[in-house]
Amino acid sequence: MEFRIADTFTDSLARLTTDEQKVAKTTAFDMQMNPISPGLNFHKLEKCKDKNFWSIRVNDDIRVIVHKTSNSLMLCYVDHHDKAYRWAERRKLETHPKTGAAQLVEVRERVEEIRVPVYVHESTPVDRPVQPPPSSAQKHVPVFVGHSEDELLSYGVPPEWLADVMVADEDSLLELVSHLPSEAAEALLELAVGRTPQKPEPVPTGADPFSHPDAQRRFRVMNDVDELERALAFPWDKWTTFLHPAQRQWVERDYSGPARVSGSAGTGKTIVALHRAVFLARRNPDARVLLTTFSDTLANALRQKLHRLISNEPRLAERLEVHAMNAVGLRLYEKHFGSPKMLSLDQLQKCLKAESTKMQGFKFSAGFVLSEWDDLVDTWQLKSWEQYRDVKRLGRKTRLSEPQRQMLWQVFDGVLRQMQDTGTVTMAGVFSRLADVLSTRPSPVFDHVVVDEAQDISVSQLRFLSAIAGQRPNGLFFAGDLGQRIFQTPFSWKSVGVDVRGRSRNLTVNYRTSHQIRMQADRLLGPEVADVDGNVESRKGTVSVFNGPAPLVKGYKSDSAEIEAVGDWIKSMIAEGVLPNEMAVFVRSQYQIERAIAACEYAGLAFTVLDERVTTAPSAVSISNMHLAKGLEFRAVAVMACDDEVVPLQERIESITDNADLEEVYNTERHLLYVACTRARDHLLVSGVEPTSEFLNDFVTTHDA
Repeated sequence: MEFRIADTFTDSLARLTTDEQKVAKTTAFDMQMNPISPGLNFHKLEKCKDKNFWSIRVNDDIRVIVHKTSNSLMLCYVDHHDKAYRWAERRKLETHPKTGAAQLVEVRERVEEIRVPVYVHESTPVDRPVQPPPSSAQKHVPVFVGHSEDELLSYGVPPEWLADVMVADEDSLLELVSHLPSEAAEALLELAVGRTPQKPEPVPTGADPFSHPDAQRRFRVMNDVDELERALAFPWDKWTTFLHPAQRQWVERDYSGPARVSGSAGTGKTIVALHRAVFLARRNPDARVLLTTFSDTLANALRQKLHRLISNEPRLAERLEVHAMNAVGLRLYEKHFGSPKMLSLDQLQKCLKAESTKMQGFKFSAGFVLSEWDDLVDTWQLKSWEQYRDVKRLGRKTRLSEPQRQMLWQVFDGVLRQMQDTGTVTMAGVFSRLADVLSTRPSPVFDHVVVDEAQDISVSQLRFLSAIAGQRPNGLFFAGDLGQRIFQTPFSWKSVGVDVRGRSRNLTVNYRTSHQIRMQADRLLGPEVADVDGNVESRKGTVSVFNGPAPLVKGYKSDSAEIEAVGDWIKSMIAEGVLPNEMAVFVRSQYQIERAIAACEYAGLAFTVLDERVTTAPSAVSISNMHLAKGLEFRAVAVMACDDEVVPLQERIESITDNADLEEVYNTERHLLYVACTRARDHLLVSGVEPTSEFLNDFVTTHDA
């Protein structure tokens, strides 16, 4: 008997309390071990349209809904008694007549129309003006005029919902798609924004409907207890198990050279990177694969997710390493050259100051000199006046005359001489020296490298990766979002030997963030972001697959008023069934952490302040600065202390000596707020003390397309 699990089961399991989850999992394990055990209390659900639905008693109140046939048993849903029964009565398992995919279809009820929850168009961020609503004539025009029923069926729309789809307008569409199978919902949303979805390939007549790619992302065969335990251990992270077909094609494709997938927050870039690394390791049994990112924090998060994906494959894990870029660089440097003597920031600043004081008429600020060193001299490993004179000043908006550059170079040349005398090296120097050595090595240290959050890797790190993999087929694979770049100034990838043109793809389906949160967070950014090499990432065609309440944007008269309001909001989330560990409070920097702590204390909840390991705690709200938010996700997020002079950070603005450099500071500060806001799945509160950040106005101001 085949034993399957549906993603609706993992979704519903995540909404139970910890104790309820434990007993539900025990029942699931018992079913897999012995599905005909007399200890399992099967009860046939007579009111269901699908006569193969049964309930299994977990305890006095909790019921598991299963779909049982003579040769299969599938876990479909788990909830309290009445809710579980209602769910089953409104579902049926069918094979789609056009695509051949197995679908859990919601039974069409006899209603005059699908009513839209008020929050889709009518609710507004508190305390903020809104754009005028569309006219009545605009709102009631059917969205899919010009699309035939046969075309819509080919996207997986269930036949009984076809009539509703054909008359859906902008008001009803978002609510309508929440009733449809995911492949149909995603295709309709893409059609609605003017894109042409890829049609699923129909399976041959008589083929197993569960073998269809669309079915495989929501139904999985569990071959043993270990596999089931892994699937149930992390229901919140189900997308590490269930991979969307649109993502799978980029995971399993062969590339002739470096490739990159991009997409806005929540489109599954990290999941694609994880699965790509695993796919390469499985397909090439002798290959060594590196999964890397720019920080230890994100590497730890990747390591945890990878464990969830391959914990039952220890031999695979031996060939698949997860490290931060700097950790890899230092390890390989020590292996080839011995332990490096690193130049500390304090030493560098003292050297720069000492060399600057030797120059008569030197008027550049210490901050400017340090940034010129970081962004140009050290990053590009410039060793001569000619190299410094001729280097392209990408990301450096301040114009310098040749005499000014000559004066600066004398300072930098003095620092380079001191480094040579003391034998010290920077991280850029570590990667540069490694690149020179590894580019001539006959066998690579890694056969394949997969990079997550690639928008924030540095010039020297990318040069190092290019030396490892070069133009080798499937050697380099990147996942990232230019809209989330918060650490690195822009530079040309092509100039360091990594050209992804023609092998760059956008992910456009957002699985993590509600339509309302995604739409408003995207207003912090432009509709398109381009890199230096001309690769364009567009947000115009991105669609979210579920609805939610509109984000709240609030301003308060004092710190104490904001703390109490955020605390009350946290209490309201608990009342709605959000668990403490499903919530987070983000602030701009360590200086605002106390306000976040005070809000959690006011709400009466335990909390944990995240460190570089980014390990959340059970039954505790997570508190963090925005930089550590990368890679995390929560059902409810409060982004607080968004005061004027905090976001954007005033000290960053004051460090700018030329107004031309302000643009880069503002861009990265916007990206940082965008990252924090898009950690939220269902609920988002953004607040500050008045006067609040100027960026908050963008939540209700639409960019011109």
